[in-house]
Amino acid sequence: MILSFALNFATGAVGLALLLCVWRLVRGPELTDRVLALDTMYVNLVALVVLQGLREGASVYFEAALLIALLGFVSTVALARFIARGDIVE
Repeated sequence: MILSFALNFATGAVGLALLLCVWRLVRGPELTDRVLALDTMYVNLVALVVLQGLREGASVYFEAALLIALLGFVSTVALARFIARGDIVE
């Protein structure tokens, strides 16, 4: 009972945070704001996948969350290098 309420509340809160990140991604005045919004969206997506894994009790969701986090980190580093240097590969 309490666990299902907590999972529902957390899913709603993370979903709201994801919507706010989409808003910042679309309306962000600077390019850095958009990159940070995209990075935060990856974190929120990882949280949603972990919450779904807790809800269903399946460990495959945690592996998917790990892959999403890895891809999010690599893409954020690539975008930051592109903004800073104008080139990704040296």
